[in-house]
Amino acid sequence: MEIVTPELGLIFWQLVIFLLVLFLLAKFAWKPILIALRDREDSIDNALRMAEQAKLEMQSLKAGNEKLMADARRERDEMMKEGQSIANQIVEKAKTAATEEANRITQQARESIQQEKNQALAEVRNTAAQLSVDIAERLLRRELANPAAQQQLVDEYLKDVKLN
Repeated sequence: MEIVTPELGLIFWQLVIFLLVLFLLAKFAWKPILIALRDREDSIDNALRMAEQAKLEMQSLKAGNEKLMADARRERDEMMKEGQSIANQIVEKAKTAATEEANRITQQARESIQQEKNQALAEVRNTAAQLSVDIAERLLRRELANPAAQQQLVDEYLKDVKLN
């Protein structure tokens, strides 16, 4: 195999064509290609920034949601405590009212029993007084001279009257 050496004219024309193509590419193609590459790089950077911003927003929203959930739980717990407190107050009021009512009814019953007892005692006293007056009246009507006869009469009257 033989090595072919190009001639000087060929090298010259190849160099001229290469420089011409290089000039044409630099003049017409290089700038649009570089602009397209810069635009692509900028759009990729923007997309990355937007993704990072979206990620931060998502973290912010997640933190906000967690805070809202914690607030909702706290509020629910407070409502439950308040409801329990109100229920306890209602039960306590009902117990107090029932105790007061029971005490009032018991006091009324005691007063009623005392009144009935007093009435019964007054009735017994009146009956005893009336019996005594009746016995004395009968004794005086007869005008008995004999004390033994008077005693016998009192005994008879006492047998007629039966006290419980």
